[in-house]
This record gives sequence, C-alpha cells and structure tokens, in this order.
Amino acid sequence: MRLLFVCVGNTCRSQMAEGWAKHLGFEAESAGTHPGSKIATNAVAVMAEKGIDISNQNPTNIDDVDTESFDLIFSMGCGVSCPDIQFSDDWNLDDPYGGELKQYQLTRDEIERQIRELPKE
Repeated sequence: MRLLFVCVGNTCRSQMAEGWAKHLGFEAESAGTHPGSKIATNAVAVMAEKGIDISNQNPTNIDDVDTESFDLIFSMGCGVSCPDIQFSDDWNLDDPYGGELKQYQLTRDEIERQIRELPKE
C-alpha cells in the first residue's frame, strides 16, 4: 500500500504522517503545495518522542511527485487544493506550525490514530 500525504508547507503534518506510515509498515511519501525549506523542529522532536526519526525527510513540492503511483492520497487539511489530484480523504487536521509543542503532540497522536485505522492492503 503506497500512501501520499499532502499539506501546504510539507513541514509538519504531512511529514509526521509519512514518518508514522513508514514506521507502521506502509510505503509513504509526503508533499506540499507550497513547501517550506525544512521540517519544523517541533515536528522532528515530537516524532522522536515516539522513537521515529523524521530528521532526514525533506519538504517536496507536489508538482514533483507522480501522484498516479499511490494507492491512497490524503489531504492533511487547511484547504489544500490540488485540482489534478483526487484525494482519498481529507483529514482536516489543524496545522500546528509555529505553535506550542503540545499542539504538535496532539496532531501527531491524531495522525497515528488515522494511520492505524488504514487497511494494510
């Protein structure tokens, strides 16, 4: 099962989702409609709390991704609009970018819950 997670900056939510998905045995990538230059420090920190290292992941522009090669594509929320992409679901997650560590932890935990509910095949 190949999963793609899409948000705006590709610095927080979608990066954490990619990390969780890989940790749980999925093939996964993430991308953003307007990617930032690096993953948010707090995103890396809260994933490390769960033993998942996302520090080597990098923001990617959705235009540089072959979206046809994925089984499921999820929008993280925040009004992500990609006219040429058919999303499987919109998780409608609040963007923790720039917020307190607690916001990142809550988002991380909700992403984990959503991914654990996905079928493996």
